[in-house]
Amino acid sequence: MEDIDQYFMKAAIDQAYIALENEDVPVGAVIVKENKIIGKGYNQRHHLNDPTAHAEIIALTAAAEYVGHWRLHGCTIYVTLEPCPMCAGALVLARMDRLVFGCTDPKTGACGSLYNIVQDQRLNHRLEVTKDVLGQDCATLLQDFFRNKRKPIEDSA
Repeated sequence: MEDIDQYFMKAAIDQAYIALENEDVPVGAVIVKENKIIGKGYNQRHHLNDPTAHAEIIALTAAAEYVGHWRLHGCTIYVTLEPCPMCAGALVLARMDRLVFGCTDPKTGACGSLYNIVQDQRLNHRLEVTKDVLGQDCATLLQDFFRNKRKPIEDSA
């Protein structure tokens, strides 16, 4: 399973690079069913002027369109950063089977760091969670992005 998880996480990282090219926070996601990518997404909040245009939401919409239904049983989502509360809630509502993420998000992570929405026993659905798949690669991509965002501010000081 580890090799497959790394393979699909690399596909999510490829999506994150598209977000980076578009000057958005480099987060990418892919949704897999039966070892086939059925939905992809990358952060597009700035491009679409939409606060909900997170990689996970875009990938969920694409996957639901592909299967022709909002329930995504039998699917795994690979995302480079631990999902936020909005995205974690959407994964539960979509009835995803599994979440695999790269690096944790101690400030907004809702899959074990700050909250654990995807495994909350009070909800009617829970996901299996695997974390830290290519986590250092995912973290470095985000750290470099934010370091470069701050650099012009530091240079002008």
